[in-house]
Amino acid sequence: MKLLLDTHLLLWAAGSPDLLPAAARPLLEDAQNELLFSAASLWEIAIKSGLGRSDFKVDARVLRRGLLDNGYQELVITSEHAVFIDSLLPLHKDPFDRILLAQASVEGITLLTTDSLVAQYPGPVRKV
Repeated sequence: MKLLLDTHLLLWAAGSPDLLPAAARPLLEDAQNELLFSAASLWEIAIKSGLGRSDFKVDARVLRRGLLDNGYQELVITSEHAVFIDSLLPLHKDPFDRILLAQASVEGITLLTTDSLVAQYPGPVRKV
């Protein structure tokens, strides 16, 4: 199964695995699953780190390299993903979460999230 991790899960998987929800661990450890990260997550991390957010204190370049070195696949943002945004219900206003939802929907990839609001969207979303 292809799994796209939301930004918080990505940060926890890479740097604070003890913060991962118990339901996420077996999914991330299953070698049969293909783990993906979005360029949008790195963009969010770079922006929020630059703003001094304490929960985003990580160098996005170092994180990207580490993810790639550990077998994660990068999912680029395409124009198809961007235009899909207008078909999403207005449940969530966060642009980063919305592009992750669009990517998951367009690509048929399961988005893993801890956000209960994001998990309300129809389609390939799974709350852990």
